[in-house]
Amino acid sequence: MNADIKFGTDGWRGVIARDFTFANVARVGAALAVYLRDPARKGVRIYKEWGVPFRPAEAGVLVGYDTRFLSGQFALELARALAKNGVPAWITPEPIPTPALSLAVREEGLAGGVMITASHNPSEYNGVKFKPEYGGSATEEVTREIEARLPPFPPALDATDIPTRAVRELYLERIRKAVDLPLLRRAPLFPVVDAMYGSAQGYLPTILRELRIPYVAIRSGRDPLFGGKKPEPIAENMGPLRAVIRGLRGRVRGRIVVGLVTDGDGDRAAGMDEHGEFLDTHRTAALLLWHLFQNRRVFGPVLKSFALTDMIKKIADEASVACHEIKIGFKWAVEGLVTGQAVFAGEESGGYGYAWHLPERDGILSNLLLLEFIATTGKPISALVADLFARVGPHHYSRCDLHLPNRFEIADKLQKRPPESLAGHAVKEVETLDGLKLRFARGWVLFRASGTEPILRLYCEMDDPQEVRKVLEAAKGLVKGGLL
Repeated sequence: MNADIKFGTDGWRGVIARDFTFANVARVGAALAVYLRDPARKGVRIYKEWGVPFRPAEAGVLVGYDTRFLSGQFALELARALAKNGVPAWITPEPIPTPALSLAVREEGLAGGVMITASHNPSEYNGVKFKPEYGGSATEEVTREIEARLPPFPPALDATDIPTRAVRELYLERIRKAVDLPLLRRAPLFPVVDAMYGSAQGYLPTILRELRIPYVAIRSGRDPLFGGKKPEPIAENMGPLRAVIRGLRGRVRGRIVVGLVTDGDGDRAAGMDEHGEFLDTHRTAALLLWHLFQNRRVFGPVLKSFALTDMIKKIADEASVACHEIKIGFKWAVEGLVTGQAVFAGEESGGYGYAWHLPERDGILSNLLLLEFIATTGKPISALVADLFARVGPHHYSRCDLHLPNRFEIADKLQKRPPESLAGHAVKEVETLDGLKLRFARGWVLFRASGTEPILRLYCEMDDPQEVRKVLEAAKGLVKGGLL
């Protein structure tokens, strides 16, 4: 009975009305309540080995939600299931970004938090993310414990009133302390803020208004269809932002124009330079890490996901700090951030976490740190990228998503019989930490089945954009020609 609900790289997700139903959401709420009330949960690693303070179920759970179709109603259903099973529950009075929920869990002494969101997935999806006491992605051990307690049938719920609990001001106050506001106030900045219709809308504009920094906000209304695109910060979804930035040419004088992007639930970030060129998540991660080391003087080991740019390791090597590669999904980064074994964690999807802030991705803070880098140097994004390439060499990247229901079977076949060359590049090394990565003399390509969508993802980084295109075309040909 439990096979229909499985937690993936960050939570459980499903298609609304097919998999993601009120009945299944209530089942997850009931399972979470049983888990939280079970004294045996003190035995999981986060308490025994990480030193996370245990909080009893009576400390309660806050349920937040994003801007997706019926997210607020799903949040209410899950909160009612918690309350029905003896766990105090609150619901946020409005859509919120995921990092705001995570911060509230940690700072207000709650037993946990639940976010109703499917993050960057298409509009027909919704999902559930659980945040334990430390305020970050739940580990695989914790989600397995929740899955094991799923009831076969949903609990019978009454129309119980659930009290609300606001988190917006708590989060904004934390953000105000996390960045150099006087520096930003003095800098000649002109951000274009793109919330992609997600639940981070209004947060960056609030800070910018307080600093009296002129800005433009786009895609900041409520649209459960996200304008017909996935709320994911990738190049193909950046048309509206590009049009606005290019339309500002000649109209904004004496100020540095920059695009700031957050995803559907505000935990991912990317950017765009003053010319309308997309600052992909790899270059964003590299600039953020460089800023931490060079300007903030924050040094320590870093974590990079298997699909993230090699620039992270080069920057870490230059600073003489360790760089550890982890599986894809931020749940693999939280241990290092919680225990202090790492100061920064980054992933290809646009999630960046900071040990001095939260063991959680935070797209809002990451965008402000990009602004801080610009303000510190007085340089636009295009110049910062040029400086970056001068230090670590040119790195160009792209990703291709193939919609394949049999993605796991294909990925398994590839891993068992990897090619010896691709697009004229000899394979120098094969890595299988999470998917199949083929390393060449000039870059790499990665084949990986998505854990949240019926997609086989192809990632590629090379020293030349033409070679990226060639390698990805050859990779698609390999998949479609011999394995479909």
